[in-house]
Amino acid sequence: MRIMLKVILDCDADAAWRALHSPRAVAELYGPLLEMTPMDAGGLPTRLESGADVPVQLRAAGVGLGQQLIHVSDRRAEDARGEVRILRDSGIPLTGPLSALDVWDHQMAVSPAPGDPDRTLWRERLVIGGAAAPALWPVLWTVWQWRAARLRTLARTWAFDPPAAEAPATEA
Repeated sequence: MRIMLKVILDCDADAAWRALHSPRAVAELYGPLLEMTPMDAGGLPTRLESGADVPVQLRAAGVGLGQQLIHVSDRRAEDARGEVRILRDSGIPLTGPLSALDVWDHQMAVSPAPGDPDRTLWRERLVIGGAAAPALWPVLWTVWQWRAARLRTLARTWAFDPPAAEAPATEA
């Protein structure tokens, strides 16, 4: 079963790509609906590198929903508009309701938006499988709609650079 998402974000593709690799930005996508915390005593890495395995705990309103292993891999592809960068989370739910799934394949792709290189075309595909997939699909679809709203809100902050302070005028 699949859940698809396609949105245009108010940031450039480089900022979106950096955010995809930021555990803090990823955790903010689910907030305040869900909380994602590290299972490792060392905390979350500062950047999700290709090949990384990151175990996290998911909570909603303080109630544990289970543990998830995030496994990151990156690749690049070309489409009719140019380069597409893809982050794939092929980890797996370890405990909780989602662990009843046999398949978890989440891919997020970023590229410049058509006709506007200052914005990002963000595409996601989540493939789930197993006997529990039909029961969990509506819940995950709802969470993905939440993600879309959060993406639109948070993307505006990903590339914010404060204006440079003007140099004080000097007298000649």
